[in-house]
Amino acid sequence: MSAAAPTATTAPSPVERQSVTRTLRDPRLLKTEVLAGLVVALALIPEAIAFSIIAGVDPRLGLFASFTMAVSIAFLGGRPAMISAATGAVALVIAPLVADHGVDYLIAAVILGGIFQVVLGMTGVARLMRFIPRSVMVGFVNALAILIFLSQVPELLGVPWLVYPMVAVGLLIVFGLPRLTTVVPAPLVAIVVLTVFAVLAQVPVPTVGDKGDLPENLPSLFFPDVPPTLETLRIIAPFALALAAVGLLESLMTAKLVDDITDTRSNKTRESWGQGAANIITGLFGGMGGCAMIGQTMINVKASGARTRISTFLAGIFLLVLVVALGDIVALIPMAALVAVMVFVSIATFDWHSIRPSTLKRMPGSETTVMLATVIVTVWTHNLAIGVGVGVLVAMVAFARRVAHVVTVERTENTVDGERHATYTVNGELFFASSNDLYTRFEYATDPHRVTIDLHGSHLWDASTIAALDAIQEKYRSHGTEVRIVGLNEGSTLMRERLGGILGAGH
Repeated sequence: MSAAAPTATTAPSPVERQSVTRTLRDPRLLKTEVLAGLVVALALIPEAIAFSIIAGVDPRLGLFASFTMAVSIAFLGGRPAMISAATGAVALVIAPLVADHGVDYLIAAVILGGIFQVVLGMTGVARLMRFIPRSVMVGFVNALAILIFLSQVPELLGVPWLVYPMVAVGLLIVFGLPRLTTVVPAPLVAIVVLTVFAVLAQVPVPTVGDKGDLPENLPSLFFPDVPPTLETLRIIAPFALALAAVGLLESLMTAKLVDDITDTRSNKTRESWGQGAANIITGLFGGMGGCAMIGQTMINVKASGARTRISTFLAGIFLLVLVVALGDIVALIPMAALVAVMVFVSIATFDWHSIRPSTLKRMPGSETTVMLATVIVTVWTHNLAIGVGVGVLVAMVAFARRVAHVVTVERTENTVDGERHATYTVNGELFFASSNDLYTRFEYATDPHRVTIDLHGSHLWDASTIAALDAIQEKYRSHGTEVRIVGLNEGSTLMRERLGGILGAGH
């Protein structure tokens, strides 16, 4: 896999290597990475267990997936400091497969999904990110923040009353401590303080241990027991493709968000095939698969200040150590502490500037519509891929409608050698939306017998426009009018020579 990719894709850049090296040599920077990895690991445990339950598998599959994904992507990924692990998006995709065919088919689908991601990464799928508008990105971030918050609501329902003041204290710590000191990550302090209080006071509140049994052994190689037949491929391929698409979309969107937060660039192509390789490794160790996690990534980058692959790698290592060697201690952590951390993450992730009245007043209505559509669909379906897809579709429709009204047609008339001559000057980009009503912009019945259509300020983009021009010429011919089309640029001329006259005169 490495040999097939360009050197720039497979190896860390000099800047990145220098950053990791400098961090390892600087105790202050290294402490930040180590503590960030610890906080992320603590936050990953209940999430991985919860996502395992959603997928309908043993919690160990989610925990092992979080370990292998984090450690693998630390070496293979293209976005330093981004956290990959078992996610809710992947859990929702694979749940029907587990219910109908069992865990072995799930593991086979995870491995095949990873292969799909490697292929998509190598073929440049990351370049499609340029077609995702900013309004969709803002909607993606806001929807994610809402989903993170909503995922914590069940932890606040039907619980002892002491949970609420504990969450409040946790929020006070994570919001207030950074104003006093940033020596230790505030989320870690909140977790430690609330855990010590819960243990010493022996308060009966829900803990991590209540979420499910933690593994007692290290993950080992696992080969799914499925028949190597076309029927097996028919069963797992749709789920593998959905897993690949959802995982890549969520990972690339999260990488772009981290780029903005850290003012750095990442290698999206490397991130794409790196996610695939990490899923293949995860499947071979019996994990449920995963992708980038926005919530844990925000804990790592925004709340804890991590910037290198060290924090991602340590998050995976700490997770395994915590659940295998220190499982009894980790089980004592009150869920109230982790709820406080995740609520903080949701508040910090939400783009509050995007909903300020002053921003909404200045923003074009179409941009706000795209953002709201992305948020509503994502929250409604709990599927980021569907939400982003709908957002992009709405943005395309809004763009087409806007561009369609940019085209102008101006008519002038003069007399040459005693004969009237009409000239139509068309300006703007002509494609299916803007050329749809082009046919109606001419005065066929009253125009003189000589007409010129000047397209110097236009460009022909598709067959719809060629068909519209053919229809215009045919309409003028029926009135005995001579029509000349002038001003076509080279690309438009080639398209018209290739398609003109063969599309029919319909409009």
